[in-house]
Amino acid sequence: MLDLAILGLLQESPMHGYELRKELTAKLGAIRAAISYGSLYPTLRRLQAAGWITEAAETPVTAEEVPALTSRRGRVVYKITAEGKERFAQLIAQAGPETYDDTGFGVHFAFFARTDQATRLRILEGRRRKIEERREGLRDVLGRAAERLDAYTLELQRHGLDACEREVRWLEELIANERSGRAPTVPQAGTAGGRREDNSPPPPGDTRKERP
Repeated sequence: MLDLAILGLLQESPMHGYELRKELTAKLGAIRAAISYGSLYPTLRRLQAAGWITEAAETPVTAEEVPALTSRRGRVVYKITAEGKERFAQLIAQAGPETYDDTGFGVHFAFFARTDQATRLRILEGRRRKIEERREGLRDVLGRAAERLDAYTLELQRHGLDACEREVRWLEELIANERSGRAPTVPQAGTAGGRREDNSPPPPGDTRKERP
């Protein structure tokens, strides 16, 4: 998933590692993008060794942009190669079980604008099945063992069930839009925090709470 995210971002423009980390956070959310420099840079080196990205140049670095315990050497700028674009196309076209998990789905969803409709539908439908299975598991727990759970554990299970039900509704809306050829509704400027007008949840991994 990190390969897909990096290659997708570098298709937009060349970036150095610090910029990539910021863009990963902005595009995927802080939870999924909690990527350490210890995992990001080895991935960049591996992609470079595979011929999918290459170094473009070095740019000056300011004191404010230097992470703790790192040197102030120039920042290496990475850009995607033609082979990297082909690799990105292969990755974005995948719609297997790994794309239904929380992280896999989030990364693929972030690049849905560059994914063909058939693949988007397969991923959305697979994700819906996975969340429906998760929902039924929580219902089973609440149905069989609710009386044995303490109040806080019970509340946590109910919270998880509610999140599953809201995500299923959200996915069903997206699937209906895909089948009819409509894009998701973009919240209008001026709404509270730009939040959705309906009760469907934000994409998985976004922990912002809905206001009543």
